[in-house]
Amino acid sequence: MTTENRYEEQLQAAIDGIRPFNEAYARRARQHSDGLTKPPGSLGRLEDLAAQLAGITGELWPELSRKAVIVMAADHGVCEEGVSAFPSSVTPLMVHNFLAGGAAVNVLARQAGAEVVCVDVGVAAELEHPMLLSRKVMMGTHNMAKGAAMNREQALQAILTGIEVVSSQAEQGVRLFATGEMGIGNTTASAAIASVLAELSPEQAVGRGTGISDEALAHKVKVVQRAIAVNDPDRNDPVDVVAKVGGLEIAGLAGVYIGAAMRGCPVVVDGFISSAAALVALKLAEGVRPYLIASHLSHEQGHRLLLEKLGLQPMVQLGMRLGEGTGAVLAFHYVEAALRLMQEMATFQDIGLENS
Repeated sequence: MTTENRYEEQLQAAIDGIRPFNEAYARRARQHSDGLTKPPGSLGRLEDLAAQLAGITGELWPELSRKAVIVMAADHGVCEEGVSAFPSSVTPLMVHNFLAGGAAVNVLARQAGAEVVCVDVGVAAELEHPMLLSRKVMMGTHNMAKGAAMNREQALQAILTGIEVVSSQAEQGVRLFATGEMGIGNTTASAAIASVLAELSPEQAVGRGTGISDEALAHKVKVVQRAIAVNDPDRNDPVDVVAKVGGLEIAGLAGVYIGAAMRGCPVVVDGFISSAAALVALKLAEGVRPYLIASHLSHEQGHRLLLEKLGLQPMVQLGMRLGEGTGAVLAFHYVEAALRLMQEMATFQDIGLENS
């Protein structure tokens, strides 16, 4: 058996192991919510979230205090085309910043009581740090505007890496996950994935990323168009798409979603790049869908359309476009609020009234 075939089998086994959403517990959570001292439905999305968490975990009020944001880091060969306002050398510098606790996601994770788990799945530099999870598949992808970003075996390996990282964290007691990423050029790869899998035009999918000019934006659209034309990815085969026009950290995040669903854990989706990864995961395994919680609407142009394709509704719109998992970590507070309201509010029965 080839390595590629073995990886295919491992991925299928993980997909087959996804736990079904527990509709009975979701109903019980809604019934409890309707009995609280408030008009039914008046807490809006927080009530929906509480029911979703119950259905995901099979527990009425799950204990989700151990939480982590998985930050996948990798580089992109397409940066050779001048699609970003920053050079690829920023990627390893930012990885060290995550590990030192100085990035925005570290600050917000500390506020939320969450861990930051940084994974090198394809940074184009040698990195060593005691807190870094070194899972490097290759030293960055190839230039997708000239050929495939990676081969199928490498894409599968990156997806399996995400599954493995989540499984390891779950075994250590983490029960709530968020997705984050770092990789200069990854909005270009995400736009290409969105164009193929969500059937958006490159003009719809491509945004300004790190803050490029109008001229650079038009060039970025042409690069995505060329990458799709050169590689002809098969939209019916999400692994083929992520291999040809994707990124290693995007593939890794797709694995995070599958791994979380396999472990019965909710996973909060960050912005545009994390949503592109969620689309890859969803195309691989429809059973992932009920485990996904959309955090925020990014300022990146294609994010709204991508969320619509995913069937997800973001909780907030803050004009953010940083990535790293920053928006997803902020959503941890909404998860905690939903659970605390359901657990701590009095019911009509508690105060001697019938709930009509």
